Amino acid sequence: QVQLVESGGGLVQAGDSLRLSCAASGRTFSSYPMGWFRQAPGKEREFVATIRWSGDAIYYADSVKGRFTISRDNAKKAVYLQINSLKPEDTAVYYCAASSGRYLYRFPPKITDFDSWGQGTQVTVSS
Repeated sequence: QVQLVESGGGLVQAGDSLRLSCAASGRTFSSYPMGWFRQAPGKEREFVATIRWSGDAIYYADSVKGRFTISRDNAKKAVYLQINSLKPEDTAVYYCAASSGRYLYRFPPKITDFDSWGQGTQVTVSS
């Protein structure tokens, strides 16, 4: 497994931007896909975005396309989520996740496609 630590969340106003970061340690970072999920109060955890180990294949949930950007820096062992034009409905705990395999074979991926998770970072958007 890999250890993941998210950061960058906070309390912001609608329309603001945030950049979430996820630092990885343990297993070779450049060998597996990474993903971001989020969980709003009272709701199930949902997929947000994923990026292949090589960085050349990216997939977003329809609900975030155009506002969210996932990226990774394998040299720094980090993955990022840039969130623009934040909305109150983006309020959630955001989780970073690492896949156990080298590739993902379904999109959107499911929670079970990832075997390592961070503790989450809270994003709260006020209207």
